[in-house]
Amino acid sequence: MVQKGKPAVLGKAEWGSDVIVDMLRALDYEYIALNPGATFRGLHDSLVNYGGNTAPETILCTHEEIAVAIAHGYAVATGRPMAAAVHNIVGLLHASMGIFNAWEDRMPVLVLGGTGPMATEQRRPWIDWIHTALVQGNAVRDFVKWDDQPASVQGFIDSLLRAQQILTTEPRGPVYINFDAALQELKLDQPLPIPDVARYAAHSRVQGDPEAMQRAADLLAGARRPVILANSLGGSPEAIASLVALAERLPAPVIDMGSLYNFPSTHPLNLTGAATEILKDADVILALDVLDLQQALSTLDRATRMATSSVPESAQIIDISLRQFKVRSWVQDFGRIYPTDVPISADCAIAVPTLVELCLKKVDDLPDRVEARRQRAAALQERHAEIRNAASEAVDKTADQSPISVPFMVQQVWEAARSYDWTVTDSVRSNWVGRLWDITKPEQYLVSPGGGGVGGSIGRALGIALAYKGTGKLPIQFQGDGDLMMAPGALWTAARHRIPALYVINNNRSYYNDEDHQGMIAKTRGRPEENKHIAIRLEDPNADFASLARSLGVHGEGPIERPEDLGPALARAARVVVEEGRPAVVDVIAQNR
Repeated sequence: MVQKGKPAVLGKAEWGSDVIVDMLRALDYEYIALNPGATFRGLHDSLVNYGGNTAPETILCTHEEIAVAIAHGYAVATGRPMAAAVHNIVGLLHASMGIFNAWEDRMPVLVLGGTGPMATEQRRPWIDWIHTALVQGNAVRDFVKWDDQPASVQGFIDSLLRAQQILTTEPRGPVYINFDAALQELKLDQPLPIPDVARYAAHSRVQGDPEAMQRAADLLAGARRPVILANSLGGSPEAIASLVALAERLPAPVIDMGSLYNFPSTHPLNLTGAATEILKDADVILALDVLDLQQALSTLDRATRMATSSVPESAQIIDISLRQFKVRSWVQDFGRIYPTDVPISADCAIAVPTLVELCLKKVDDLPDRVEARRQRAAALQERHAEIRNAASEAVDKTADQSPISVPFMVQQVWEAARSYDWTVTDSVRSNWVGRLWDITKPEQYLVSPGGGGVGGSIGRALGIALAYKGTGKLPIQFQGDGDLMMAPGALWTAARHRIPALYVINNNRSYYNDEDHQGMIAKTRGRPEENKHIAIRLEDPNADFASLARSLGVHGEGPIERPEDLGPALARAARVVVEEGRPAVVDVIAQNR
C-alpha cells in the first residue's frame, strides 16, 4: 500500500516572500546568513516580521563570501544544509568563491538570491537594470548542482522542494535559487498550501555493483601489502567504524588524505606521515572517496610541476567513490585520469561496511597467512610510533624559538584544549595536528580544503562554531593571517551573534606559500632568491590581530612572540570561549612552517 503522507497545510502567507519563509521553516532551516540587499528586501521583511527572525534566524555578515562560508561550515558540522542570501548580480559574484568552496567540498548549501523585476515596466531606472541578468545562475552554473529562477510564487514552492532533494542526495553540493523581486513583493489573493516535505526526501544512497565488490574483496584478502587511502569519510561514522575493522583484519596501513576525519590519529595503523614509503611497496591499494588519484598516488616536484608515481606498476587499485557523478568541464577538479583495476561508483557510507563483510570470511579462509599478518601489523605499529615520537621531538627541539615554531604552537593549543570537548575546524600545513593530537572521533576534526583559495577559511570555521553554539564545545581554528586579512568582518559576525570559538592566528606575516614558489623560480632562472618576499610579506605595517579582534568585540590575546607566553594566553582564551560563550583570538607570531 502506498504511503500518501500528510496532507498539505494551508499557509498564512500574505506576500510572495512569506511563502519562501514558510518553506524554509517546513524544510527545517535553522539559520540564514546574509549581507542585506534591496533585491531580497521582500524576503528580508518576511524573515523578520512574518517569521519572527526564528527558524530560520538571520545571521548578519559583512560580505557575501562570509555568508556562504558560514552555511558551508554549518553543513560540515551537522550534515544538513543551511541557507545564505545574496543580493543579485553583485552579491552573487562576491559569493562565488564561497559557492566554489562548497562545491569542492561537496557540501549542501542553499544560496538564495534576488533580481530586479524581470518585467521591464516594473524596473527602477538604472539600478534594477544593471542588477538584472539573463539569467543570474549563469554566473555559478558550472559549480552548483542546480540553479533555478522560478516565474511564479507557486514556483517558489516547487523550486525549494526540488533544491532540497538535490542538495541532500549524494554526492551533495550547493544549489542557487534566484527570486524575482516583484514576485517576492506580490500581494497574494489567498494563502498557498505548503506540502508535506517528507515526501520530497533525498534519494537513497548508491551501493556498489555486487560483482565489483566481490572482486575488490578478493584482491584485498589476497594482498600481502595492502594500503588504504581514505578521504572525506567523516560524515559517515558507520564507514569509519568499518574502515577500522577492515584495516585491523587485513592488516593494512591507512593514509588519511586530510579532508574531514577518516581514521583515529592514535591508531597504530595510521601511517599518514609515511605515505610515500608505504605506497612504494603496495601490492593492492584501496582508495576510498579520493577525488584525485594522481595527487594521492604521486610525488610532486614543485619546481618543475612534474608528478612521478609513488606506487609500483604491478600494484592493483580499487577506486570507490561518487567522483564520476560530479564532473564538470569548467573546473577539472578530478585530476589527471589514472588507471584503476576495480573502479566502483558507490557511497562509501554503505560500500565500506559491505566490503568488510565480504573481506572477513575471505581473510579467515587463509590460515597460513596468520603469522605474516601478525608480523606486518607489528611493523606498522612500530612505524606509527616513530612518526608520533618524531613529532614530539620536533616540539622539544623548537620549544624555545622565537618566532614561535609551528609544532610548538600546535602542541600548546592541544594542552589548552585537551580537557574540553573540542573540535578542530581548520589545521596547519604538514599535518602537525594529526601527528600531535589524539583525534579519535569524527566531530573532532572537521577540516577540508575547499577550493584551495584564500579568504574562505574564517567564515567556514564560523559556520562550524555556529552549529555547536550552546553545546559547550570548544571549536578551534588555526587561522592563517593572509586568509583573515581578506575577511576580517567574520570576527564581527562572531561577536554580534555570540558564536563561541577559539581562533589561533598562525601569523607568519606573509602569504608564505608564494614565497616558496618565488624562491624556486628565482633559483631556476639564476636570479636573487632573497627577493622572493617582495609583494608577498605582510609587513610594514605589521597587523595586530588581537587589537583588531578587540575592536570588533572579540576577546584578543597577543601578538605573542615569546614561547613562554603562549600557553597562559591560550588557557585564558579557551576559558573565555567555553565559560563565557564568547569568541576569542590568540595572535601568534609564528614561523613559516
